[in-house]
Amino acid sequence: MVFSWRGGPGAPRLLLSLLLLAVGEPGSCQVHYSVPEEAKHGTFVGRIAQDLGLELAELVPRLFRVASKGHRDLLEVNLQNGILFVNSRIDREELCGRSADCSIHLEVIVDRPLQVFHVEVEVKDINDNPPVFREEEQKVLISESAPLDSHFPLEGASDADMGVNSLLTYRLGLNEYFTLKIITKNDKSILPELVLRKSLDREETPELNILLTSQDGGKPELTGSVQIKISILDVNDNAPEFDKPGYKVVLFENVPNGTRVIQLNASDPDEGVNREISYGIRLILPVSEKCMFSINPETGEIRIYGKLDFEENNEYEIQVNAIDKGIPSMAGHCTVLVEVLDLNDNTPEVMITSLSLPVREDAQVGTVIALISVSDRDSGANGQVTCSLTPHVPFTLVSTFKNYYSLVLDSALDRE
Repeated sequence: MVFSWRGGPGAPRLLLSLLLLAVGEPGSCQVHYSVPEEAKHGTFVGRIAQDLGLELAELVPRLFRVASKGHRDLLEVNLQNGILFVNSRIDREELCGRSADCSIHLEVIVDRPLQVFHVEVEVKDINDNPPVFREEEQKVLISESAPLDSHFPLEGASDADMGVNSLLTYRLGLNEYFTLKIITKNDKSILPELVLRKSLDREETPELNILLTSQDGGKPELTGSVQIKISILDVNDNAPEFDKPGYKVVLFENVPNGTRVIQLNASDPDEGVNREISYGIRLILPVSEKCMFSINPETGEIRIYGKLDFEENNEYEIQVNAIDKGIPSMAGHCTVLVEVLDLNDNTPEVMITSLSLPVREDAQVGTVIALISVSDRDSGANGQVTCSLTPHVPFTLVSTFKNYYSLVLDSALDRE
């Protein structure tokens, strides 16, 4: 980014170039507070003026102000008593999504002389979200010839909270046919499964309705439930089976629309139409408006429909069904995990949050001219930036906090 200032006739022209490279210097946070999400308006957060060593009487004369990128109205400071308080509703899930750490960074600025302080306010999670099932009813098709101890995967609930508040347990309503088993996946998430404990007879019981309830680990506990509708099917006695229950594919973001993800294959030992298979996608998580996946129902080939964007989602789970054409049909299941790798596809951004112009030629060395922040939406090394000036200018950059800098006068100015 290039910043240029031109004064009146005869005034010198100042031209600064900010070059963005690949490594940043860490800063330090001067004050740290915490506040629970959903705290009421006016909730006390901290005595920010006192903790920053500022006198109450100087807040107004020194133009005390607080800047917070993207979260301007969540927190405010009472200039009469120097107290930082909650100004509007703070929703941790809306603010930080599924991130384990969630904080609001405040940049406190005062003039005469110009000073900047950095304050971080950690947003604590509360148990304000119950477990939620995607649909009110889940349909399960089970053959009457299914052997005892057969397993039937169910769609689990999700909880927008974090930590213990999002740890889910499940219980199954009373019935004589099924028990519940919990499967722990590699990513530590859990999914419920039905396990058949008593043989089925379609002529005796053509349909079962069982309530599945999920409970989170918060205090107090919150619950959600879904109705499991089980249809007992007449014998087409072999379900399609995939080569493996799960597959993993790694793709770079921004691959062309229509790129092939994977070729799936399921087989059915039955004969005739009972072994003919149609493939379909049962569920894609997380839901994305930018990127979808499509499957060829005849071949099982999955392709991208849309755009893979690492900054939106770095992982997708595709649940696939293979259904034979018998009467009644039977289904096999597998999961395809798509991992998205980051590319350096976002340019760094520079923001000047405060600027003191014009600069007097008798300004003292060390005078702060501007406050600058740089950021990059990429992750890892692609998202690390540094800030530097063009050579041979009477200024220097001083790192104040992570990717925040002060532009400071480095040597005496001579207008003539």
